[in-house]
Amino acid sequence: METGLETAGSAGVSPAHDAGGTPALPGKTPLLEADNIRRHFRVRRSGWFGASATLKAVDGVSFQVAPGRTLSLVGESGCGKSTTARLALGLLPLSGGAVRFAGEPVGATYDAAWRLQRQRLQLVFQDTMGALDRRIAVGRQIIEPLEIHGIGSPAEQRAQGMALLDAVGLKPHVFDRYPHELSGGQRQRVVLARALILKPQLIACDEPIAALDVSIQAQVINLLIDLQERFNVAYLFISHDLKVVRQISHAVAVMYLGRIVEHGTPDRLFRQPEHPYTRALVSAIPVASPARARQRLLLSGDPPNPVDVPTGCAFHTRCPVAMPACRTQTPELRALPDGHRVACHLAHGDAGLPATEAA
Repeated sequence: METGLETAGSAGVSPAHDAGGTPALPGKTPLLEADNIRRHFRVRRSGWFGASATLKAVDGVSFQVAPGRTLSLVGESGCGKSTTARLALGLLPLSGGAVRFAGEPVGATYDAAWRLQRQRLQLVFQDTMGALDRRIAVGRQIIEPLEIHGIGSPAEQRAQGMALLDAVGLKPHVFDRYPHELSGGQRQRVVLARALILKPQLIACDEPIAALDVSIQAQVINLLIDLQERFNVAYLFISHDLKVVRQISHAVAVMYLGRIVEHGTPDRLFRQPEHPYTRALVSAIPVASPARARQRLLLSGDPPNPVDVPTGCAFHTRCPVAMPACRTQTPELRALPDGHRVACHLAHGDAGLPATEAA
C-alpha cells in the first residue's frame, strides 16, 4: 500500500505498509498500552552528601501500539526514549501509571508470570558487540532463549536457529561463527534473529541502525519491514534518524524532557508539524534536491537540566514563539480536529489567541 511519503534521502529503503497510526486504528485492538507512565530517579545535586533531587526521566507518557504496527519515539538524547521502552517491556519498575500488553499488566516483577510474558516482548540493542557474548558462537546465542525456556529438543532448536538465519538473510555457515568474525550489519541481523526466536509479538528496537553504514542501514530497515510483514510483529522503534523513522513508522511520537509533545502519522507529522520543537527537528532532515531544501530552524540554548525542568511548557526556554502562558501553564497533549495530537498552547489557540493565528 502507498504511504504518500517522500523518499528523498532514503534511497533503497522501502516505506512502511501504510500511514495508519495509533491510536484510532480501525479494526486494530491495541497490543501494547502505556497509560500515563512515569519513571523518577532520586539523584544528588552535587557529590555524595549533596541535597537530593528528583529526575523525571519519563513523566506522564501515554501511547498505544497495534499488532503488526510500528510506533517510533524520536527526540534529542536524554529525552527519555530508551527509558520509556524499558518501562514498556517491564525491564524497569514504574514510578506511576500502568502498562498493559495484550490486556495483561506489565511490570518489573521478575516472577514466573513475568518470564512467561518476556517471551512475547523482546528488545534489540544498539551496540551489537555489547549485546552478544564474544566467547560464544552466534548460533548458540540465537537458540539460547529456547534453551532457557525449555522449548524443543536440541535438534529442533538448531533447526529453528538455522531457519531464522535464513529469514534474516544470513548463510548457514554463520551459525558457527563468533561475533568478532562478522560485520556490523551481520551482527545486527543475528541480534534480530535472537529476538525473533521466541516468536514475540512486539520488539523494542533501541537505535538499531545508529552504528551502521548508510548502505547497511537501508538493508536492515528493509529487513525489519519484511520481518514485520512475515511475522506480524509490532515495533517500538527508537531512532535519531528522522528519514528512517519516516519510512518505517505507522505512527510517530516526539518526546522532549520526558513527555510526548506531538503524536501522529508520519505523513501528517512530517508534512505539517505543529509543535515548534517538531518543526525544528523536521527542518534538520537533509533532502536530496537543493531546490526542495527547507529553511533550517535553529534552536537557541541547550535543553534544560532534567532535574530542574522549567515551569509551564518545558520547551519555552528555547521556543522562538513562546508567549506568557507558556511560562506558567503546562500544555496537555490534545487532539486537533484531524486527530493529530500536540501539546502546545499556540496549536490549540489557547490563551485567547484565535486558532487560525496560533497555527
